[in-house]
Amino acid sequence: MSQALETVVNETAANPQWSVLWLHGLGADGHDFAPIVPELLRPHWPAIRFVFPHAPMQPITINNGVPMRAWYDIVSMDFRSRADASGVDASVRALDALIDAEVARGIPVERILLAGFSQGGAIILSAALRSPRPIAGLIALSTYLPDPETAIKAAIADGARPPVFMAHGAQDPVIPQVIAADTAQRLTTAGFPLEWHSYSMAHQVCAEELQALSDWLDARFAAA
Repeated sequence: MSQALETVVNETAANPQWSVLWLHGLGADGHDFAPIVPELLRPHWPAIRFVFPHAPMQPITINNGVPMRAWYDIVSMDFRSRADASGVDASVRALDALIDAEVARGIPVERILLAGFSQGGAIILSAALRSPRPIAGLIALSTYLPDPETAIKAAIADGARPPVFMAHGAQDPVIPQVIAADTAQRLTTAGFPLEWHSYSMAHQVCAEELQALSDWLDARFAAA
């Protein structure tokens, strides 16, 4: 994943003052979450650049090697070891490059938010534990932290601990909520201010979740 990722870009107004980098889930692409932007926005918000990258195509082991867009290979059903570590590393580097690109376009790192659904969420959480950069916040939807014990132990001791919005479906058949709740507890213990939400849904997003996320984003913008 050495080449730059292709992206879908949505700017809410001219001269964006903030950026949101939003990573999709397995088998989707950058267009997947672009339609929800209008549902989140509030009239008084600053101009925001939403960047939705496309993950590269790669074969997925548990799907009989069928290629699809993915941030890493899924090599087993065991959540402690299912994520291909080298693939996670490559996607974290690709995300770092996207952050660098936003900084180069004039957005301070303190005004960059990272969002991700499912696999995409796993990447933003992995990236946050490794980075000293004081990003504005993390939006982790229907997701978990891969290899959590190793990830937490390897976390930069003096790294930034940005606020986290984490939401999950109580009936999620893809990533059981207990796995996500364990991630939330580990992140809280590691010093991340974390807001947890559970909804009566499967592996998806819902209107109530978007309303809560909009409230959380509103607080981030107001605090700045």
